[in-house]
Amino acid sequence: MILKRNVEADPGERALWGDLMSLGFSFPLCIALGFFLGRWVGGWWGHPAFGQWIGLAWGIAAAFWELYKVNRRMARRDAAELEKLGPGPGPGEGRGPLE
Repeated sequence: MILKRNVEADPGERALWGDLMSLGFSFPLCIALGFFLGRWVGGWWGHPAFGQWIGLAWGIAAAFWELYKVNRRMARRDAAELEKLGPGPGPGEGRGPLE
């Protein structure tokens, strides 16, 4: 079989990749939709250029809101992983060769 399914893949890691890939799609999509929908709605009122700037700002805000939500999910996932690992080394004990 050419495509083998990795049975040992962690579902958390798959969710992480899903979050990162969703950013790659949603960030430009939010900005482009905001721009063009703003231009379209602005055209109804006779000011397409003004509408496109408002829509662009709205799209950028929506894209960064999505980035914020993904960042919060990743931070919670990291905190849960660190909690599973237990306490780290105490002060002065060192964490590795680069300390």
